[in-house]
Amino acid sequence: MTNEAFDITGETAVVTGSSTGIGRAIAERYAENGVDVVVCSREQENVDPVADTINDRDGGRALAVECDIREWDTIEALVETTEAEFGPIDVLVNNAGASFQSPFEELSQNGWRTIVDINLNGLFNCSRIVGERMIEHGGGTILNISSVAGRDGAPQMTPYAASKAGMNNLTWTLAYEWAKYGVRVNGIAPGLVATEGLQSQMGISAADIDVEDVDREIGLPDEVATVAQFLASPAARYILGQTIVVEGVPRLPRTSHHGD
Repeated sequence: MTNEAFDITGETAVVTGSSTGIGRAIAERYAENGVDVVVCSREQENVDPVADTINDRDGGRALAVECDIREWDTIEALVETTEAEFGPIDVLVNNAGASFQSPFEELSQNGWRTIVDINLNGLFNCSRIVGERMIEHGGGTILNISSVAGRDGAPQMTPYAASKAGMNNLTWTLAYEWAKYGVRVNGIAPGLVATEGLQSQMGISAADIDVEDVDREIGLPDEVATVAQFLASPAARYILGQTIVVEGVPRLPRTSHHGD
């Protein structure tokens, strides 16, 4: 297989939640490879610098758009703006998400609804609106950024884990339904990744990671972006409905002791 199989030059992609972390890394990776990218989040001032950084480099162009994935009309406006600027959307990366920590017995209805509304309903909204246009244009690629929490659960983060598990099943089911339209649907489930969020929670930064070390449990946003590039490329054309786990050393049950 030649490198042409991994070529995504000339595509148009929308990456939600791309002001920081994994979303930003994916947007920047796509642009480096000749993709025109729309970066979006709920605050325009948070995505403007991302687009400026991309546009200062060689590669694809970037456009920053404010969008709340909980609001149907703002997503429709995003699609119209994207198509006017870059043409039809080839790749949608559903990366926007939210979480917070709370014991389940203290979790309010509002807290539950907020996380599920962003992580799962937002995924539905974007996939439904953008997917309809992809079907009209003969196909496309949808990538859903999940989490190993959707597989393992996450104590103190029940709505997050539940919504990610729902995302994984949606990925599986929608891939089946939309294959006939030429739309490929896959996902990525990162483990611990050295994002701004992880640094604030655990004090670990990307500078602390030795990427040559195979035996590690924390990755870099760019390592997730590598998988996102692969899944958007022709090299992944026979992969549908899969949520690719990117977590380094596998998390085995607690009965085993790593390093023994």
